[in-house]
Amino acid sequence: MGKLVRCISSDGTLTVMAADTTDIVNTAQEIHKTSAVVSAALGRLLTAACFMGSVLKGKDDSVTVRLNGGGPAGTVLAVSDSRGNVRGYAVNPVVEIPLNNKGKLDVAGAVGTDGALTVIKDLGLKDPYVGQIPIASGEIAEDITSYFATSEQIPTVCALGVLVNPDLTIRKAGGFIIQLLPTADDSIIDLVEKCIEGVEPITKMLDRGMTPEEICHAVLRDFELEVLDTAEPEYLCNCSRDRVSKALISMGLEELRDIMKDEKTEVCCQFCDKKYVFTSADIEELIKHSCEK
Repeated sequence: MGKLVRCISSDGTLTVMAADTTDIVNTAQEIHKTSAVVSAALGRLLTAACFMGSVLKGKDDSVTVRLNGGGPAGTVLAVSDSRGNVRGYAVNPVVEIPLNNKGKLDVAGAVGTDGALTVIKDLGLKDPYVGQIPIASGEIAEDITSYFATSEQIPTVCALGVLVNPDLTIRKAGGFIIQLLPTADDSIIDLVEKCIEGVEPITKMLDRGMTPEEICHAVLRDFELEVLDTAEPEYLCNCSRDRVSKALISMGLEELRDIMKDEKTEVCCQFCDKKYVFTSADIEELIKHSCEK
């Protein structure tokens, strides 16, 4: 279970969120058996999605964040509900590439930089909101910052990090995101820039035992902050046999009749790796159900 806190400055000029998502990213690694660099990429995206989902208003609202940069990891995707619960996957969970020129996991090399970051918000309206920008760096935090500045016109500072142990378990994962409100002027921007100069990497702060609330105060040391809310998000998949059945039906009658030729059909959830088995008789029932509509 993760820990997330959201604060607002007492002068109403900005908000800041910080989260410890170590348990969430560990669960993702256990499910998908990701290599170190893919754990770093997926973990950063899951943390970003957690932030973006936790501010949604509607109980059934959700946000999908997708990175498709043409790198060896393939598409990396994360989905969050309005409580910040997340799930996600990378198309290619195992990628082995050299460290980058800073001696760190080469997330940009795994994700790729020739493509787009897409954000899809399902707010219960007729059509979802879709925002898309070219990938800025492939390091993910910079891409999230660029997305908010370009698509939502919100000045944003974002930091994301994942520290992977030699045995591929997750030592620490988390992030923080600062967003200016319309009441902020140039003096606030200057003060934020001053605050974040020399701020430790997020994984170092978490590794020293700092809580999300302490991190908020550390990165905005010159601001007086008030806690708006706290949450304990987790890696949570909402798949079910009924959802899988509906997905099969959506494939169309011709595809269903082709599937029915096999004695058994196994469908695996991309998010949690749970397997659903459908016999030919099950598929026949789906065809009947589809024809009755």
